[in-house]
Amino acid sequence: MGAVMQHETHGAHSAHAPHSAHEAHEAHEALSAHSAHGHHHAHAPAATWAMAAQATLHCLTGCAIGEVLGMVVGTAFGWGNLPTMITAIALAFFFGYSLTLRGVLKADVDFRTALRVALAADTLSIAVMELIDNGVILVWPSAMDATLGDALFWISLAVSFVIAFTVTTPVNKWMIGRGKGHAVVHRYHH
Repeated sequence: MGAVMQHETHGAHSAHAPHSAHEAHEAHEALSAHSAHGHHHAHAPAATWAMAAQATLHCLTGCAIGEVLGMVVGTAFGWGNLPTMITAIALAFFFGYSLTLRGVLKADVDFRTALRVALAADTLSIAVMELIDNGVILVWPSAMDATLGDALFWISLAVSFVIAFTVTTPVNKWMIGRGKGHAVVHRYHH
């Protein structure tokens, strides 16, 4: 009976060993996946105000180019306020994304990947920027009727950009702190 018991114990141990090996393999995979996940978060840049301001300034540059060009196009074609504003907003998004695409493509990334990065990095920032700066222009008395030759046009536009920058910077800081927004772009600059 002792020999049978040893055999049963050994049999149980042998049957258990592959199970233990399987569990060990699953635990290793889970740990590796968790480590990789944790590793991903470890590389998210610190969300500093300077980084957020830089991201917002980048966004503001594209938005300003698009806004002014849209106003010039609308004025040149004699369009009303609505088509001019829609054109300006569309061009703001176009130039905002283009500036990011230019930087990401320098990292030898294919166009499709670079476009995805630009969309992920800039959409919320540009949307907030456009909502605020166009909102300011809409509520500013006579600003919508000002032409490119009027001081009111340029003053209201400059003030709207300052307000939009002030509102958008904390949004960008929040996004960067979560590994989103311009944090995505920074992965391609190293």
